[in-house]
Amino acid sequence: MKVCDMHCDTIMALYEKKNQETLRENHCHIDLKRMREADYLLQTFAVFVAVKDHSNPLQTCLDGIDLFYRQMAENSEWMTPVTTVKEAEENKKQGKMSALLSVEEGAVCLGDMAVLRMLYRLGVRMLTLTWNHENELGYPHCFHGDPAFGLKETGIAFVEEMERIGMIIDVSHLSDEGFYDVLRHTKKPFVASHSNARSICSHTRNMTDDMIRSLAQRGGVMGLNFYAAFTCNPNCDGTVFGTMDGLIAHIRHIIQVGGTECIGLGSDFDGIGTNMEMKDCSYMPRLADALAKAGFQADTIEKIFYKNTLRVMKEILG
Repeated sequence: MKVCDMHCDTIMALYEKKNQETLRENHCHIDLKRMREADYLLQTFAVFVAVKDHSNPLQTCLDGIDLFYRQMAENSEWMTPVTTVKEAEENKKQGKMSALLSVEEGAVCLGDMAVLRMLYRLGVRMLTLTWNHENELGYPHCFHGDPAFGLKETGIAFVEEMERIGMIIDVSHLSDEGFYDVLRHTKKPFVASHSNARSICSHTRNMTDDMIRSLAQRGGVMGLNFYAAFTCNPNCDGTVFGTMDGLIAHIRHIIQVGGTECIGLGSDFDGIGTNMEMKDCSYMPRLADALAKAGFQADTIEKIFYKNTLRVMKEILG
């Protein structure tokens, strides 16, 4: 089963290791060796910058982008970067995997549209508008329930420009009101690259049924996040463990609410812990097998694993 994953933090995990490990083979959740064995088609690699931990977030972002391209060059016989689905299809014919570059945390743009466009010229094709803190664009999920905390004027201008130039808008981490602001100020599909269903797990990082339904009606896709805290509510002792059954419960609910076209994969590998059955990227075939055993049809599993995400990427990126 081909795999198309909308979000991982592997590049910045390698960045933190200061070149002690490589993308080809490492101790992270994702490396090229295991990806090949799991039949990956495309992985979106996020350059994530926790702005409060870096004195110059834009410079850190550029360093991460540089690391991404250095790793791509060193492993070009196995994987190459793409900016369109057509390029990914060509890679597939050549037996190569594809890498799409994204940035997680819109604050790296410093509220400057010129920086956004420069990131696009560097190959960035997806931007997660916020992380867990307020930035120049808007407010994160923790500002839950207050209609005053959506996108700011700059954020509205950014999503309109992203839609114009052909960059995927990612609403994961964004506040609920911010989600609806994106819906109001755009016309094309957008994504929640690594978010689950709030009806199954009540964390505010997950999406309400109305948000899922609205995303589906727009033609967008949400990526199933493997993080235990977004998969299940805590036990009585406060612990959580992400199970395969828990992931399937989210998939089943999302399909019930939004249909089979709106769910994809957004593992969040290397940005999350290991308290889960999905230990690393080599477990992707196990998830496909578990879905089949749970009664999901082959065409639905294909949509979840790669077809839905590729459809949205093709519409936005070409």
